[in-house]
Amino acid sequence: MRLLYSTYEAKARFSEVLRHVRKGRTVTISYRGEPVAEIRPLRPATTKLEERLAELERRGVLTPRPEHREPLKPGEPVPGALERFLADRGE
Repeated sequence: MRLLYSTYEAKARFSEVLRHVRKGRTVTISYRGEPVAEIRPLRPATTKLEERLAELERRGVLTPRPEHREPLKPGEPVPGALERFLADRGE
C-alpha cells in the first residue's frame, strides 16, 4: 500500500509517516502535486551478497557477468609516456 503526502503534510505528520514506514508501507512525498521522493523501509542488512546482486540484476541496475571472459592483456608500452606524465606534473 502506497501513501501520498504533500511536503507540508509530511513535515507536519512526520511521526505518522514513520509509523507507516515501520509497518512496511512506502510513503510518497509530493511537491505541488508531483511525486518527488519516497520513504520506504530499509532492507535487512543480513541480505547475502549473492541475493543482493541477483536483485540488482532483476531490476536492471546490473548486467550479469559473461560466463566466458578473456583475461585482460597488458597494453603495449608507449615510449616516453612516463617522462611526459612526470613533465605534466612538474616533476
